[in-house]
Amino acid sequence: MSATAILAPNREKSLLRRHPWVFASAIAQIKGRCRAGDTIDVLSSDGKWLGRGAYSPESQIRVRIWTFNQQEVVDNGFFVRRMEQALALRQRLIAGSDTNAFRLIASESDGLPGVTIDVYNSVAVVQLLSAGADRQRSKIVWALNKVMPDLAVFERSDVDIRSKEGLQPVIQTLAGEPQKVVDITENGIKIKVDIEHGHKTGFYLDQRDSRAAAGRYARDAEVLNCFSYTGTFSCYALKGGARHVTNVDVSQPALDLAQQHLEMNGLDPQKCSMVNADVFETLRIYHREQRQFDMVILDPPKFVDSKASLNRAARGYKDINLYGIHAVKPGGLLLTFSCSGLMPGELFQKIVADAALDAGRTIKIIERLSQAKDHPVIGSFPEGYYLKGLVCEVTD
Repeated sequence: MSATAILAPNREKSLLRRHPWVFASAIAQIKGRCRAGDTIDVLSSDGKWLGRGAYSPESQIRVRIWTFNQQEVVDNGFFVRRMEQALALRQRLIAGSDTNAFRLIASESDGLPGVTIDVYNSVAVVQLLSAGADRQRSKIVWALNKVMPDLAVFERSDVDIRSKEGLQPVIQTLAGEPQKVVDITENGIKIKVDIEHGHKTGFYLDQRDSRAAAGRYARDAEVLNCFSYTGTFSCYALKGGARHVTNVDVSQPALDLAQQHLEMNGLDPQKCSMVNADVFETLRIYHREQRQFDMVILDPPKFVDSKASLNRAARGYKDINLYGIHAVKPGGLLLTFSCSGLMPGELFQKIVADAALDAGRTIKIIERLSQAKDHPVIGSFPEGYYLKGLVCEVTD
């Protein structure tokens, strides 16, 4: 018989609403012996069964719920069912889009807390971020091979958050012989993905819809692409008819890959400049030089790691947007993003608006952007919404 977590009185409301997290402060006692990652039942203080999840003794999120169905066993078949359901949705979402890379499993939103699986053409990259996901590695890989048997499987569980679960970083091959640099197609754009050394699982699949938006807005524009990484925003912009794009990134290897992407997509390298520099400093230089662009893209890395860092992050977002707005010609466009889940959408909009005021400019929001459709947000887990984007006209 599995161990059980007994909640303190009146702490079951979130579980009754099917929120998949149980915090340490909500648990009165653990009955029975259990180790990190074990599957345990969660009961209310009066003994009512609430859910079945993975126990994580070192995390503030003490239990992550696998299932709210008391009859459902967390076995191989459980993971197959979750993946089949997720794959059916993704196939509908990317049908007819000339795309062979997508997020198959978006953790809690696909009923698999702590599990991220991205598919890059012939390779699946798995990220296991919780004690429960780590414990279930073999079942997850078995199910993935069952559902998508033609894929090689690579693991990129090298994210800092694993330390909060008492886990070490892991990078390894799990099945087949995955290529370490995989060629993918996204909306007809050809892209190389470094699954071993690239950011996240190798690439920012969540910005697919935003890249497409940039392509729509870029006609006849001179574009500044900040935090450009491997330059895929610029490929979309040039395909959309941009006159010229300037990529700015602190990583020279990323810019080298951006150069390859121009060639792979038959784009004119003369229409794209690569600037290997710090974005904050570069924007300040452009401000001193009064250099402006028809469209500025700001897609910075995550600034918020915890609630305690929110104020510091807000200052960082305001600073980058202030100088980004300075860099937009009157009547031009700013595409600005926050990928920090702890940054509320309303606060992000206020920060951008305040940055415009400080810059002596006016912004008009003409479109809101979010994570791509294969990164869904389950209704009972609003924390799954993390990527916020605004398309703004900037005037004097």
